[in-house]
Amino acid sequence: MRPALAAWLVLSLLGGTGAQDMCGDPPAAPSHSAPAPQLSPEERLSPHMPESLRCDACHAIAFQIEEQLRKAEEKVGKKALKESDYLEVLERSCSQDWESYGVLELDGEKRLSGPGLPRQQSLSVMVSGGLWPSRLSKLCHGYVGERGEAQIYGAHRRGPAALRQLLCHGDKGPCAGRKERPDPPKALQNEL
Repeated sequence: MRPALAAWLVLSLLGGTGAQDMCGDPPAAPSHSAPAPQLSPEERLSPHMPESLRCDACHAIAFQIEEQLRKAEEKVGKKALKESDYLEVLERSCSQDWESYGVLELDGEKRLSGPGLPRQQSLSVMVSGGLWPSRLSKLCHGYVGERGEAQIYGAHRRGPAALRQLLCHGDKGPCAGRKERPDPPKALQNEL
């Protein structure tokens, strides 16, 4: 009996979990993984927003400014804010913590991700914290200083599209020269 017991013990140790697997436990759920984006030295270390992410950053900034101004106007009954009030709101918008933003990789392209930006994909790893919040804050203060508080507030009063146009898509905006992804070429009829 001892040799049989010893053989069973050795086999169950070699076989892994032994009796648990024989009782029909459900198979383990398949695991999914997503790699973190590989950041260049500039993306990891530079205090400035990388050129390739400035358009996304501008849209995030426009969204945050729009949200903060809208909330402030709701408090006063959707009336126009006094100059001192919108100056304070713009300062607060740019000085927020920006911790909900980060970078992820989508189809081999790095994109900024966070509130106000298009949802990129369901399974991705976002790198946040580090220099991203200070880069967004610095860029926001730069837009406010360059465009002026009154002009930004006036664009806000015309609507979110006007604010994005002013900050991001104007002649000198970070999205101005950005090429949209072209549609795939269509076959000509005589080529069919």
